[in-house]
Amino acid sequence: MASEEASLRALESLMTEFFHNCTTNERKREIEELLNNFAQQIGAWRFCLYFLSSTRNDYVMMYSLTVFENLINKMWLGVPSQDKMEIRSCLPKLLLAHHKTLPYFIRNKLCKVIVDIGRQDWPMFYHDFFTNILQLIQSPVTTPLGLIMLKTTSEELACPREDLSVARKEELRKLLLDQVQTVLGLLTGDLLSSLLQSPSAAKLLNQPIPILDTDSEYICSLALECLAHLFSWIPLSTSITPSLLTTIFHFARFGCDTRARKMSSVNGSSHNSVLGQERGRLGVLAMACINELMSKNCVPMEFEEYLLRMFQQTFYLLQKITKENNAHTVKSRLEELDESYIEKFTDFLRLFVSVHLRRIESYSQFPVVEFLALLFKYTFHQPTHEGYFSCLDIWTLFLDYLTSKIKSRLADKEAVLNRYEDALVLLLTEVLNRIQFRYNQAQLEELDDETLDDDQQTEWQRYLRQSLEVVAKVMELLPTHAFSTLFPVLQDNLEVYLGLQQFVVTSGTGHRLNITAENDCRRLHCSLRDLSSLLQAVGRLAEYFTGDVFAARFNDALTVVERLVKVTLYGSQIKLYNIETAVPSVLKPDLIDVHAQSLAALQAYAHWLAQFYSEVHRQNPEQFISLVSTALEAITPLISSKVQEKLLLSACHLLVSLATTVRPVFLISIPAVQKVFNRITDTSAQRLPDKAQVLVCRALSNVLLLPWPNLPESEQQWAVRSTNHASLVSALTRDYRQLKATASLPQRKVQLEDTKVIIHQTLSVLEDIVESISGESTKSRQICYQSLQESVQVSLALFPAFIHQSDVTDEMLSFFLTLFQGLRVQMGVPFTEQIIQTFLNMFTREQLAESILHEGSTGCRVVEKFLKILQVVVQEPGQVFKPFLPSVISLCMEQVYPIIAERSSPDVKAELFELLFRVLHHNWRYFFKSSVLASVQRGVAEEQMENEAQFSAIMQAFGQSFLQPDIHLFKQNLFYLETLNTKQKLYHKKIFRTTMLFQFVNVLLQVLVHKSHDLLQEEIGIATYNMASVDFDGFYSAFLPEFLASCDGVDSNQKNVLGRNFKMDRVRRGAAAEQDSRDAQNVLEGSWECLQAEPFVPKASTLSNPQPRISHCREQSCHLIPQVQDALGVRECFLEEVFIGIG
Repeated sequence: MASEEASLRALESLMTEFFHNCTTNERKREIEELLNNFAQQIGAWRFCLYFLSSTRNDYVMMYSLTVFENLINKMWLGVPSQDKMEIRSCLPKLLLAHHKTLPYFIRNKLCKVIVDIGRQDWPMFYHDFFTNILQLIQSPVTTPLGLIMLKTTSEELACPREDLSVARKEELRKLLLDQVQTVLGLLTGDLLSSLLQSPSAAKLLNQPIPILDTDSEYICSLALECLAHLFSWIPLSTSITPSLLTTIFHFARFGCDTRARKMSSVNGSSHNSVLGQERGRLGVLAMACINELMSKNCVPMEFEEYLLRMFQQTFYLLQKITKENNAHTVKSRLEELDESYIEKFTDFLRLFVSVHLRRIESYSQFPVVEFLALLFKYTFHQPTHEGYFSCLDIWTLFLDYLTSKIKSRLADKEAVLNRYEDALVLLLTEVLNRIQFRYNQAQLEELDDETLDDDQQTEWQRYLRQSLEVVAKVMELLPTHAFSTLFPVLQDNLEVYLGLQQFVVTSGTGHRLNITAENDCRRLHCSLRDLSSLLQAVGRLAEYFTGDVFAARFNDALTVVERLVKVTLYGSQIKLYNIETAVPSVLKPDLIDVHAQSLAALQAYAHWLAQFYSEVHRQNPEQFISLVSTALEAITPLISSKVQEKLLLSACHLLVSLATTVRPVFLISIPAVQKVFNRITDTSAQRLPDKAQVLVCRALSNVLLLPWPNLPESEQQWAVRSTNHASLVSALTRDYRQLKATASLPQRKVQLEDTKVIIHQTLSVLEDIVESISGESTKSRQICYQSLQESVQVSLALFPAFIHQSDVTDEMLSFFLTLFQGLRVQMGVPFTEQIIQTFLNMFTREQLAESILHEGSTGCRVVEKFLKILQVVVQEPGQVFKPFLPSVISLCMEQVYPIIAERSSPDVKAELFELLFRVLHHNWRYFFKSSVLASVQRGVAEEQMENEAQFSAIMQAFGQSFLQPDIHLFKQNLFYLETLNTKQKLYHKKIFRTTMLFQFVNVLLQVLVHKSHDLLQEEIGIATYNMASVDFDGFYSAFLPEFLASCDGVDSNQKNVLGRNFKMDRVRRGAAAEQDSRDAQNVLEGSWECLQAEPFVPKASTLSNPQPRISHCREQSCHLIPQVQDALGVRECFLEEVFIGIG
C-alpha cells in the first residue's frame, strides 16, 4: 500500500509539473518518456486501478484510464485470464461508486474503457455486459449512467474501428440487433412515455406540453441522444413502433413551444432561462432522431405506413410553427424558436422532399398540396438568409422531382401540372418579389455585395442566383405562366429606365441627370437594381425558348430579344454610363450595371438567334438582319478604352457570341464590324485592356475562320476570308515580328521591359485565337496556321534569347503548348521536330535546375509546360515522333528527375510522372515487343524486352515516389501503375515480377503500417492485392516471413508465432478460373489468423471507420465465393486482412 501511495504522489507531482506553464519542452519529453515506460510495465494496470480510486487529480485519472485503454485495445490478447476477470469486475464497480462525483469527461472515458472490454469479450467472457447496462437504465438512481453506457456501446460496437475482424464486427452487430427491441421498449416505454405522464400515446400530440423537472429533462435528452445513434444503424423494421414515433414527435413539439421560452424570459430567473433552453434542446434532439429515420432511402414495404404517420405528424408540427394569430406573425414565431431547431426541421423537410415524396404523394391521406402551402409560408418567413437559402434548395428539389415525373409520365402530364399549378405560380411570384427592392428593400440591403465566398460570389449574388434557379425551373414546367408573370414586371422597370432620357440635360462639363431629390434618387436606385436583377432573370430563361419549343414560343422570345436590343442601343446612344448624377457613388454604378446586364441578357439569347438564323436565312431574313445589325450598333461605341471595364467586357462577350455562335454570313460586311476591325488594327489607336483586347481579337478572328452555317463548302469564300485573316494577324503581330531582328542584341532594362510587354500582349491574343478554333474544321485550322506561321517561327527564334527570362519563357511555352494541342497536324512534321529539338537543346540540366529550384516560381511553371508539351508529343500515334522517345526519357530521368527527387516540387513532379506514364502507356512496344498471338495465348515465351535500363529507371522513380509524403502524387502514381496493369499487364511482365514486384508490395505495406497515407487505404490495399496475386506462392512463402522479420515492435517469439500461422492449404495450379476461386479463402484465412494475432506497431493510431463495401464483399465473396465475383471478392477480403494486421 505504501508503494502504491508513493507512486500516486509521484505521479501527481509529475502530472502537475508536466502541465505547468514554466515546464520546458525538454522536461515534458522526459516526463512523457517516464509515463510511457511505466505504462508498458506488466501489472501497471493494478497501480492505475489504485490511482483511480484514490485520487481527485483529473490529469492522473485521465492518464490511468489511457493506460487501461491501451491495455484493452492493443494488448488484451496477452493479458492473463485472471487479470481480465479482475479488470472486468473492478472497473464497473469503480464507475458505480464514483459516477456522481467524477468530472463528466472522466466518467465518459471510464464508460468508454468498460465498453472497450465488452467490444473484446462480450458475450463469451463478459456475458453480463449488456445486461448490466439495461439494469443501470432501469434503476432510477443510475438511469443517466446507463444511458451514457448505452450510447457509448452503440457508438463503439455497432460501428467499430477497423482493428476488429469482419467476423467479430458481424457478431457484435448481430448481438446488438438482438437487443434492439428490448432497448427501444425500455427507452420509449419505461422512460420517455412515462415522463410525459400521458395515459394514451395516441393522444400525445393533442396534449399540452408537460413541464419537466431538470432531472427528467436530462434523462430525456440522454435517451433521445441514444435513440438518434441507434437509428443511425438499425434497419427500419417493426421494432420502430407507432407509439415510439408518436413519443418522439411529442418531444419534437418542445422545439416549437414558444410559450415556454416566453415564460422563461418573462420570469427572468436564470433557472427558468436554462429550463427554456433545455426544453428547446429536447426538440432539437427529437428532430435529430426523426432525421436519422428519414435519411434511410431503403424503406421496407411494411414500414411505409409508419412513414405516412411520421409525415402526418410533421404536417401537424409545420402547421403549429406557421400558425398566425393576433400575438404572432409567422416570422416572429420562427424568430423565437431555437436556431438549431429550425435547422433540424429544415433538414427534415429536405429529406422528405428528396427521399420520400415519391412514396407519399400517392397516399390520399397525406395532403401534398396543403403541405406545399405550409412549406411556402415556412420558406418566405425565414428569419435568416441561410434559412431562406436552405428552403429554396428544398423547392429546387421539389421542382426537379416534378420535372422528372412529368418527363416519365407524358400521358397524364396535364393532370400532374394542374394539381400543382397554383402552388408553382405562387412560388414564382413570391421569389420574383423577393429579389426586387420594390417589395423587399430592407432585407436585400442587408446582403453583402462585396465579400467573396469560396465560390467567388458575394452573398447578394448567391441570393440572386439561387432565386433565379427556382424561377428557371418553374419556367421549364409552366413556360406561359412564367413568361406572363416576369415580362410585365420587366416592362415596368424598363419604362423607368427608357424614360430617363427626358431628364438628361447638358451642363458645362457634359451631360447630367436632372434627378436630385433624395426620395427620387432612392426610388431610381431601387428601380435600377430591380431592372438589373430582372434582366438576369430574363437571360437565365433563354434556354427555354430554343430547341423543340422554338416555334411554339417564338413570339415571346422575339418580344424579349427586340426589347433587349432596343435597351442596349438606347444605353449606348445616350451614354448613361458617362452621365453625371446627384449621387454618383450609387446611381452611376447602377446605370453601368443595367447596361452591362442588358448586354449579358442579349448574349444569353445567342443560341436562339442562331436557330432563328437557320430558319430564315433563305427567305425573309430582314427581321433577323435588323436585330443583329442593331445589336452591333449598340456594341461598337463600347469597344473603347475609355469605357468602364465591366461594360466593355459585357460588350466584348456579346460580340464573341455573335461571331462564334450565331455566325451570320453578312457579319463581316456590317459597318459596325468594319469599324471594330479598323479600331483593332490601327496602331495609333489606344490599346484596349488585355482581357477586352483578347476577346475582340477572338471575335474578329472567328468571323473569318468559322464556317458559316447552312451554306455548302463552295459558298464559304475561304480564299477571301483567308486573305483577310492573314491581314488581321499581320496587323496584330507587327511589333512582335520586328523583335526577331533585335533578339540577339543586348537590351537595356527599359528596352527589355518594353519587349516583354509586346511579347505578352501578342502571345496572349494569338494563344486565344488558336484555342478558340482548336476543335473546329480542318479548313479553319489550316487558315489559322497559315496566318500565324511567321509569328510561330519568330517565337521559336526568340525562345533561346529569353531562356533566362522565366516570365517570357512561360508565355512562349503556353503558346507552343496551345499550338501542339490544336494545330500540330497543320504545323507539319519537320517544323514540329525543329521545335522539339530546340526545346530539348535549350533545357539543359543547368537551365532546368535554375528554373525548378525556385519552387512555386514562374520557372517551375516553365518546366511544367515544357513537360506538358512532351506529353502531347509522346501520345501522338504512328511512328513520326518515336525517334524522340530516347531523348525524352533521358531528359526526364537524367536531367529533371535528379533535381526534383528529394525536393517537394509537387507540380513539376506531377507533370513529370504523367509524362513517364504517357511514355509507357502510349509506347509500350518501345519496351516490350510482342505479337498479337503471343499476348492472347498461354504458355508462349516471354515477350522480348528492349530498353530495359530505361524501363527499370522509370519504375524505380515510381517506387521512390511512394516514399514521399505528398498524398496527391502518391494517389496519381498508384492510379498510373494500376492503369498500366489493367491495360498492359504490367505486374505480370517478367522484369517486374522477378525484380520489382515485392519491392513495391513492401513499400505499400510499410505505408499502411505507418498510416502515413490513411486516406488512400483502399487504393493501396487493392494495388497490394493485385501485385501479390501475380505470385501468391512467393508472397506467402518468401515475402511475408521476410516482411515480418523487418517489422519493429514485434519480438522474436511473436514473429515465430505469426510465421507459423501463415498457411497455404492449396497451391495455385491449374486453369486461371479454377485457381482464383479455389485459393480465395486460402489467401485470406492464412493472413487473417496471423495478421490479427498481434499488431505490428503498438503505437499506431486506430484506423478510421470501416467501409461497408468491404464488409459486404467479404460476406458475398468469402462465404459464397461465386466464381464470377471471385477476383473482386478476394481482393477486398485480402485488403481487409491486411488492415487488421497493421491495426
